[in-house]
Amino acid sequence: MGISPNVITVLRKINSKGNLDVEKFKELSVEEQDLINKLFEDGLVDEALNFIDSMDVDKNWEELQAILKQQNGKPVIPLWKKALKYAAIFIVLIGIVFIVQRSYVNNPEIKLSDDQVQLVLENGDIQILNADGSGEIVSKSGQVLGTQKGTELKYNASNGIQKTAYNQIKIPNGKTFNLTLSDGTHVYLNAGSSLRYPVNFIKGMKREVYLEGEAFFDVSKDKLHPFIVNANAVNVKVLGTKFNVSSYAEDKEVSTVLVEGSVSLNNDAKPNEKTMLSPGYKGAWSKKSDKISLEKVDTSLYTNWMKGELAFKNEAFASIIKKLERTYNVKIKNYDDELNGIEINASFNKNIEDINSVMNALSNVRSFNYKINEDKSIIITKKQPI
Repeated sequence: MGISPNVITVLRKINSKGNLDVEKFKELSVEEQDLINKLFEDGLVDEALNFIDSMDVDKNWEELQAILKQQNGKPVIPLWKKALKYAAIFIVLIGIVFIVQRSYVNNPEIKLSDDQVQLVLENGDIQILNADGSGEIVSKSGQVLGTQKGTELKYNASNGIQKTAYNQIKIPNGKTFNLTLSDGTHVYLNAGSSLRYPVNFIKGMKREVYLEGEAFFDVSKDKLHPFIVNANAVNVKVLGTKFNVSSYAEDKEVSTVLVEGSVSLNNDAKPNEKTMLSPGYKGAWSKKSDKISLEKVDTSLYTNWMKGELAFKNEAFASIIKKLERTYNVKIKNYDDELNGIEINASFNKNIEDINSVMNALSNVRSFNYKINEDKSIIITKKQPI
């Protein structure tokens, strides 16, 4: 990725504790280590951080480029820091911050795998969250927003951010992830989903997030600050409750299943028409009719995915295929069109049964042939009569 974002983190550790974070320091390049040592030796760490916090990266970068063109080899003294003793050091700092913030956007050599959990920071940087990884989530100015430990990401309740800044987490097929927002709300994200959310909820403003895919929300109660989930054209508004929202692009409806508390639903086309949900009910907004319907349901069918369970009750085979693709990160091509509309009752656990076991069980229930290729694609064909 070029220069590591740990530069600013190391500077902050030095400023607060007076010594180096050895492990973070080892992750830096030789050039970055030289820069840190120079700032540390000359007592400029505090001034460097103040400079970073106050600067507008895009504006200062443009100024820097203009100055470099004007100097023609002469010593460079930035206009905004004329009195600074080591101006050249801060030119390097601007370069570091600029590269950190823009590297994933501008560097064509960076390859992001589609099976990695990605965290998109407010400035466009992308961090990869490995299932066995851990570390701090840091803002562009070096503030620690939260920490990751394995498949859980937790934001700090007081991270000092006083304006609305969003992060977005993207979960690939085959994986799930847990998230704790700064207000204490727990979010469990299903495979093939993404959530855009503020890194800190501002006093006096609604707590608002944006979901694509499926997530279970355990919302921290706050009567003064309603929590709103925007899912496609549906808005789910609560104060504190537990509910599941499913809003995949390919699905015919956006559904909300309430486990505890109460929620109100409305869609963008009819913002003043609200539908209230009671525990044990599902509210489903039809993308075709633009209407919300209510249904009494077994909530475990819609929430046990958090335990790795897949439960299908009178579900069309075509819909089951989509869920298997997301859960097991496979591609399924069905050449037996008669299967698509057939409804099936079945349950599986991805932590116990692999995709071959699932396909074998389904093929026994509804007679068909299947083949699993090396690239994890699955071909379904009609079983020929003997």
